Amino acid sequence: MDKQAVKTYLLQLQDNICNALAAVDGKPFVEDSWQRAEGGGGRSRVLADGNIIEKGGVNFSHVFGDSLPPSATAQRPELAGRSFEAMGVSLVIHPRSPMVPTSHANVRFFIAEKPGEEPVWWFGGGYDLTPYYGNEADCRSWHETAKAACQPFGDEIYPRFKRQCDEYFYLKHRGEPRGIGGLFYDDFNELGFEQSFALTRAVGDSYIAAYLPIVERRHAEPWGERERDFQLYRRGRYVEFNLVFDRGTLFGLQSGGRTESILMSLPPLVSWKYDWQPQPGSAEAELYERYLVDRDWLA
Repeated sequence: MDKQAVKTYLLQLQDNICNALAAVDGKPFVEDSWQRAEGGGGRSRVLADGNIIEKGGVNFSHVFGDSLPPSATAQRPELAGRSFEAMGVSLVIHPRSPMVPTSHANVRFFIAEKPGEEPVWWFGGGYDLTPYYGNEADCRSWHETAKAACQPFGDEIYPRFKRQCDEYFYLKHRGEPRGIGGLFYDDFNELGFEQSFALTRAVGDSYIAAYLPIVERRHAEPWGERERDFQLYRRGRYVEFNLVFDRGTLFGLQSGGRTESILMSLPPLVSWKYDWQPQPGSAEAELYERYLVDRDWLA
């Protein structure tokens, strides 16, 4: 089991994603390296106030320690008393234009070890898309790319990961999905280390292929104050999910991660409105009626 190969891949993935996004935006990411007192650290890269990206963060972290906090082992008692390492790349891109969806992606590896016992390990990751104004072609291409990444590992992988994504990125208190989904998997080791790692590389490498064409198609479309107001309102759902449900955010805060890096996924501007409802027949209503629903986008 080659932990160093995973770390090398993740660092290169961060480079590749940042280089591709910066080339499209025309503004570079700023890097901030950090260390964790309990062990490990990372490098955060942020692109703020760009030409296309209002705020984007691409974070690499590799944290380790002699034991996990009780909050992290409560549901996994087999991890108690084990040293651990957790490494991954996590990103969120908040575009300036309301016509361009927000996107999120991450890939990660976790291992917990104890002398004389087999290690407990798994991969996790995926990506999802959060449009403000729906577009059928965008949704289809996003899911086509996701399916193609999964296909070499079995016909059942994409529909399973797609279903898990729909179930995970769901705001229970709102009764609505965060966006139009994509892929999500966690605690994944069933293919053995080499193939599970290969699947994770396929997912990580396909993110740019899924997202950049959408950015390039949509960023120049016209928009005004109405569309901007709706974007800021819908960003509130993103904040709610990340602070209430997101496992990565909760694990990072519970395990003593760097708060600034953990919360860099939050948008720069956001608004909440009391009991707001879209006008019937409007483009805003269409988002709820046609896109924030359970759909097979490749049917």
